[in-house]
Amino acid sequence: MTDTNIERHRERGTAFYLFTQQRLPACKPVLTPAWVVEIVERYDIECVPEAFRIDKVSYIQDDSIPKNCSRSLKVHKYMKAPIYIYYELDNYYQNHRRYVKSRSDQQLLHGWDYHGTSSCQPVEFNNDQPIVPCGLIAWSLFNDTFRFIRERAELKVNRKNIAWKSDRDHKFGKNVHPFNFQNGTLIGGGKLNPSIPLSDQEDLIVWMRTSALPSFRKLYGRIEEDLDADDDVVVHLMNNYNTYSFGGKKKLVLSTSSWLGGKNDFLGLACVFVGASSLIFAMVFMLLHLKYRRPFGDTSYLPWNRKSLSG
Repeated sequence: MTDTNIERHRERGTAFYLFTQQRLPACKPVLTPAWVVEIVERYDIECVPEAFRIDKVSYIQDDSIPKNCSRSLKVHKYMKAPIYIYYELDNYYQNHRRYVKSRSDQQLLHGWDYHGTSSCQPVEFNNDQPIVPCGLIAWSLFNDTFRFIRERAELKVNRKNIAWKSDRDHKFGKNVHPFNFQNGTLIGGGKLNPSIPLSDQEDLIVWMRTSALPSFRKLYGRIEEDLDADDDVVVHLMNNYNTYSFGGKKKLVLSTSSWLGGKNDFLGLACVFVGASSLIFAMVFMLLHLKYRRPFGDTSYLPWNRKSLSG
């Protein structure tokens, strides 16, 4: 081997040569998107017996008729725990002005010793005694319940820590208990255990955070077991909540989560809407510009042309 060949062989072993020839060892990460798996089941119609589907309002208001119902869910893809359980309501306007104002935050925090509850009307007093918690929001508490069975074994549902920690610690009193709640002639929604303080009644805390849109989901609990593909899950539910009087819909949602949160199409639809609107406006302004073209000004009035004319 000649001296020239030996020198070339040494050069090929240097880091610079390996870098320029792209032969350095490298790690190339392959990003795998974390898909969110979701199961949505509407049950408000199927859980009404055939004989009562003509008058669903009478069915839901009659306490003598059993409201239990069973639905079967098919798991099409593997769902990794925790699996979040939501109830979804449609055509339910929690953002109505009178509904949103019908509450007393001071009473929720300090109890029935606080008397400034005029904002809670018409659910402020019952039998000349204050209602705790007062207001239409608490009165209309969602009260459907769900149990999940897989292969004859009940899936445990964790219903702790479903509300915001800031709400539990700073908005609902630890020494405030329900009092005189849902004792009137007209019952709105669910009842509360008077022995449990409001800070631990997480169903109520979740419900009291009102939604800005007429279609919304609220967290019911978490299944802390994995669900495999092709699993059959039987849901035993109590269809108690009245959405039939205003044409609302009720759905049960099982969903996994990623670091971006759960499944939500709003951001994608918003981007498509803004992009399409921008394109339409751009085409309109282009057509207006072509049709009503701005006339050119007289160049003789430019400063340098005016000097030449005067000279």
